[in-house]
Amino acid sequence: MFPSEPTGAAFNPTQKQRWSLYAGFAHAADNDTAHREIRGWAWLAMLSLGIAGIFALLLAISRVPGADEMFPWPVKFFEKGLIIHVILSFVVWFLSVFGAMVAMVTYRLSEGWPRWRGLGSASIIGAMTGTMLLFIPAWLNRGEPSLNNYIPVIIDPIYYAGLLVLGLSILLSVIRLFVNLIARRGPLEPVTLSILAAALIYILALACFILAGLEITKANDFSIISAAINEDLFWGGGHALQYLNTGLLLSAWYVLGGLSLGQPLVHPRLMAGALLALILPVLVAPFFYVLYPAFSAAQTSAFTNLQYLLAPPTLLVAVGGALGVWGLLEKADPVPWRDVSFQCLLASMLVFGIGGVLGFYVDGADTRTPAHYHGVIGGINIAFMGLFYGLFLPVLERGLKPGKAIAASVWLYAFGQVFHSIGLFWAGGYGAPRKVAGAAQGIEALAPTIGLTLMGIGAVIAVIGGVMFIFMVTKALLKKS
Repeated sequence: MFPSEPTGAAFNPTQKQRWSLYAGFAHAADNDTAHREIRGWAWLAMLSLGIAGIFALLLAISRVPGADEMFPWPVKFFEKGLIIHVILSFVVWFLSVFGAMVAMVTYRLSEGWPRWRGLGSASIIGAMTGTMLLFIPAWLNRGEPSLNNYIPVIIDPIYYAGLLVLGLSILLSVIRLFVNLIARRGPLEPVTLSILAAALIYILALACFILAGLEITKANDFSIISAAINEDLFWGGGHALQYLNTGLLLSAWYVLGGLSLGQPLVHPRLMAGALLALILPVLVAPFFYVLYPAFSAAQTSAFTNLQYLLAPPTLLVAVGGALGVWGLLEKADPVPWRDVSFQCLLASMLVFGIGGVLGFYVDGADTRTPAHYHGVIGGINIAFMGLFYGLFLPVLERGLKPGKAIAASVWLYAFGQVFHSIGLFWAGGYGAPRKVAGAAQGIEALAPTIGLTLMGIGAVIAVIGGVMFIFMVTKALLKKS
């Protein structure tokens, strides 16, 4: 029996043997088809992360003062390299984890035998095809870089085709998820509810992209596409996707807490309340294209203000989880400090929290802005690392043995991201501009130079942790089960 539930702490099931977060998903996905789907999303995730990591290191080096004189960088390397890094590490990587979680929840809802099974393979093949299309303009030296927010673009028809194929491919998995929800045989527990919420948010984000595209076509024939047009196209849907990312983060925290603590991280009713608080603001997002003039200052501000409503659901789960762990400490119950899932949970909350605090000081013009989102995204990345270590690989019967290398990958990445964010924030406080590198930054004073150097050191440390993670996961995926 678990100890009685303290006020405000985590939910304790009546009988321990009746609750195992891992067992339910492992049982539902215990077949070759499910394994192939999860492996497919895992491979896409590793591919996107591996290439994004290479560009992250090169971009960080290119920003260090004097680097443009030391290395013969290609023309517009920073701009195109930044686009490739962001699209892989922030879009494809996140959507790959989303695809894997959607697949697992679909098999859980259907007790291992989902309807419209073929959509699973079609979704993976399409997502991989779309990702490859994103690279072609860069390989052929085609298109102009557009460093717009959320989904940066290389202005080329092939690149846009890649985005379209990727988006529609993910939609296939979402459609199959809802089809199996209607005819469900499995339970609607918090992880399933969180992925269903994320799937609904994904549909709303696509609706925003479509509505923005329709508004753009009224005034443009797309014969000339500029960065301003891309900004308008992806602004609203990009803000909606932040809610999808947050939904995935909350799901990951719940999973990591359940795996390491042996009980739910927070009370299921608290988790349901957090998910409701997450969904409600996004429901109104598509209506901004009706309520406000297209791409007006009022509409832009309305989407911008949505970001402040991300805090309540995140704080509900974070504070609830912290109270649950504190309850264990007060009772002198064992806390699984060495469990990799628990370490990922702690590191994720730490880095995400630092990024969130830095967000109070951004103004969009200097490197304090990337300092904020590198911290936030870094926190999400650590939670996703925990999903691979604690859930995906074990379900695929390719689990890694606990060891120092796994823990090192987590904490190197975590502390590297903290140094990276603090360095960017420091430099931004002295006016270092964002989205430029080398001499174009106009950095001569010592203080911002120190900040950018700290940023580069942090990036190297984070990349080392990331490379360790990619290497170990890739090696496990290659292993025969």
